[in-house]
Amino acid sequence: MKFSASHLKRYRQIVALLWKYGRSDLVQQMSSEEGFGVDESAPAGDQPSPPANTPPATGEASPEHLADDLEAMGPTYVKLGQVLAGRPDLLPDAYLKALARLQDKVKPFPYAEVEEIVMTELGVRVSKAFSLFEVEPMAAASLGQVHRAKLRDGRAVVVKVQRPKIRQQIAEDFEVLEQIAAFLDGHTALGRRHRFLVILAEFRLAIQQELNYEREAHNLITLGKNLREFKLIQVPQPVPDYYTRSLLTMDEVQGRKITSLSPLARMDLKGAPLAEELFKAYLQQVLVDGMFHADPHPGNVFITDDGRIALIDLGMVGHTAPAMQEGLLKILVAISEGNGEAAAEVAIRMSEKLEEFKAQDFRRRITQLVALRRDQGLEQLNVGRSVLEVSGIAQDCGLIVPSELVLLGKTMLQLDEVGRVLDPEFDTNASIRRNVSALMSQRLRRELTQGNIYSTLLEMKDFTSGLPSRLNRIMDAVTNSELEVKVKASDAKLVMDGMEKIANRITMGIVLAGLIVGASLLMRVATPFQLFGFPGLAILCFLAAAAGSFWLVISIFVHDYQGRKKFQR
Repeated sequence: MKFSASHLKRYRQIVALLWKYGRSDLVQQMSSEEGFGVDESAPAGDQPSPPANTPPATGEASPEHLADDLEAMGPTYVKLGQVLAGRPDLLPDAYLKALARLQDKVKPFPYAEVEEIVMTELGVRVSKAFSLFEVEPMAAASLGQVHRAKLRDGRAVVVKVQRPKIRQQIAEDFEVLEQIAAFLDGHTALGRRHRFLVILAEFRLAIQQELNYEREAHNLITLGKNLREFKLIQVPQPVPDYYTRSLLTMDEVQGRKITSLSPLARMDLKGAPLAEELFKAYLQQVLVDGMFHADPHPGNVFITDDGRIALIDLGMVGHTAPAMQEGLLKILVAISEGNGEAAAEVAIRMSEKLEEFKAQDFRRRITQLVALRRDQGLEQLNVGRSVLEVSGIAQDCGLIVPSELVLLGKTMLQLDEVGRVLDPEFDTNASIRRNVSALMSQRLRRELTQGNIYSTLLEMKDFTSGLPSRLNRIMDAVTNSELEVKVKASDAKLVMDGMEKIANRITMGIVLAGLIVGASLLMRVATPFQLFGFPGLAILCFLAAAAGSFWLVISIFVHDYQGRKKFQR
């Protein structure tokens, strides 16, 4: 692990943070399941040590202080806190609630910098581009903040402005985090099992995509087209020529965040159809369209004034290929129906197996998990949490699940939370079972495109045109007794090598037995040549038999050991 002198301040902050919370109730709760211990084989110089002048662990290491400390360390760590806020499989509930504050309550940056960014990105002053631009932001997040505005034609919009110099700061933060992740991967059992460098690379890619507001604008356009059939769902559209990599102008959503609804307002809301429509829309996004809004936490879901749902902040989206969509659909249906065996088999087929993969242990634990949830009642089963728990068990057993599965679990978990705010009696599992047949029909119709039909017809033409000649060749070979069947066994060489070893050992044993029997008979024949007072030829045969036996035993142990190592590789 190479340290950079320019990052010493950041190293000190991270070590102080780990030291502060490494002895708190957070790690004490997590250590019962995970091994954070450092390898004893690691050099002494590589072992972490407490920072100088670090205060002793006290009650200050609370969930609320963790959120404050992450915010003080900058946008990268605020974003990390936002991601952790949606992972109940990693953190206790108290920390999830405290970190949820970072999703939409972050300190804004000054308006003077906003004006400078608008001028740089659009090439004109704020007063030229907008007839109205509010100085105070309506919301501030880790990567940017949002201001209400109006275009020259009176159209109400919101302007999302990226924080200044944030790309450089995030790049430096990830350089430090990569060094720490490499240390954990190389020196801790937890790092080797979870592969923090891989997780960090995915996190970095997600942030890079969120920093590109042009990509977010295209995501809004694509999602709006995909969900145009859902009349109760609104996706605000970007304003052409008013968005760049660091600035995004889009329609203003006239409504309120779902988290700000009062109990009385929820009673007047028709929550059941909204929850059903939202959940069905997400199933279509994941399992049919192949692109889905991957961050539907309550702060990104609005209730419009006309009683619809609006989805905002499409910086983070997930993508699923057709083959992955089928696997995700199968595992969702299996979990929703309480079928643990099917869920385990699907997870194994769609994941990467490590050398230490424990298949039986994985199947047993998944079956127990799903059975436990089923016994509690299918209506109480949280599909998102169960998917994340499946991912955690897979990592413990040496199975690396696709990142799409983890992202799906996180999305479904947040979606379940939103659904229960809209309708406390909403059953996500029943919704999956209700909509699965319609989703399968949509997938089949989407696959029956003109291109796919033409490709199938061409393949059928090639097959039918070549079939007569192939049949003629087969019949001629049968008539002339020239038909041959070749069987290629993948393990044939291994079997033949084993049989050859057995034959060689039996032959060697017979030869040694013959030497011993011959030597015994020669002991009764008196000869002038003697060794140790016995017939010399008989003694030589005994010595040869002893040496051969010793060599045979050693060779058996050596070859068997090498064979086992080769088989494991």
